[in-house]
Amino acid sequence: MSSSTTTAPARRRTDLGALLLEGRAFLALVAIFVIFSALAPNAYPTVSNVLVMASHVAIYALLAMGMLLVILNGGIDLSVGSTLGMAGMVAGFLMQGVDLSPFGIASTLFPPVWVVALAAIGVGALIGLVNGVLVARFGVAPFVATLGTLYAVRGLASLMTNGLTYNSFGGDQALGNTGFAWLGFNRIATVPIGVLVMVAVAVALSGVLNRSVFGRWLYASGGNERAAELSGVPVKRVKIWVYVVSGVTAAIAGLILTSQLTSAGPTAGTTYELTAIAAVVIGGAALSGGRGTVRGTLLGAFVIGFLSDGLVIVGVSVYWQTVFTGAVIVAAVLLNSVQYRGGRRASARSAGGGGAPGAQPAPPAPPRSPTTASV
Repeated sequence: MSSSTTTAPARRRTDLGALLLEGRAFLALVAIFVIFSALAPNAYPTVSNVLVMASHVAIYALLAMGMLLVILNGGIDLSVGSTLGMAGMVAGFLMQGVDLSPFGIASTLFPPVWVVALAAIGVGALIGLVNGVLVARFGVAPFVATLGTLYAVRGLASLMTNGLTYNSFGGDQALGNTGFAWLGFNRIATVPIGVLVMVAVAVALSGVLNRSVFGRWLYASGGNERAAELSGVPVKRVKIWVYVVSGVTAAIAGLILTSQLTSAGPTAGTTYELTAIAAVVIGGAALSGGRGTVRGTLLGAFVIGFLSDGLVIVGVSVYWQTVFTGAVIVAAVLLNSVQYRGGRRASARSAGGGGAPGAQPAPPAPPRSPTTASV
């Protein structure tokens, strides 16, 4: 009787600690909002400022959601920042008009904006496909493959204009290529288009992860690739597709950022890949693969975005902004380590008979089922 009464408080403390770990990104976001609202009550918590910050977050979140799929698979994609920049450069190139004289046609083609958008997204998908083939078919380490792609794509973007920037995206109504600014500046019911695109992508990817066969394959291959392959999961195909999706989300982010800036430069998106990885980690995903949710990744992106904008609003030096952001990332990694190490120990104790002397080591935990994940 005494044993049960003494273990109950300990179990409650453990449950509370696990709950706090699971909700750490949300708690951090609330704390950031409360602190900066107190420091800048007339600027930070206003509806208009929150919507502006959300439009900034949308860029990070789109990159991070594609990165999430890659990390769930146990990989990494360092090329998303350069893919974002290349998508903007492709859009700029097409919006200026395509000279057809090299093909023997004395005219210039001005494609409509929807064609420009599809072409930029197609380029992002192609970059992702190259990454996926290098990793899945040729066995190149994800870090090395995507690092090489980062440099190659950034170099190609610079070659397109010899390092110069496209500055004209207004188009000409007579030519039918106007409307590019709609992505960056228009709103529906006061909500920026970029935020709505972010929500749409989040809902779509959440549905894929939670309710599709592909989602089950992804969690299984990320948790234990060899076991998933023996179970009939097309591991290589899944690996290729996650990189393609990462390229597509990066291209969408590039279109939105280009529209917001009304310009496209070959250096756009530099270091954004690190921000995307940070958002995924802050959101609770395991860099080893198999664990993570779209909801957590979105919260991670909002933590980074709201923290960065809050530091700007209260006038903190850009150098200290970097320090604070780095500290948040390190704290998130440490908490992830505590959370998942604790989970493995609990699994080992339960499987090994409570850690009795002479007990055999617990077998590896099965891959996490995606049915428990949520947006």
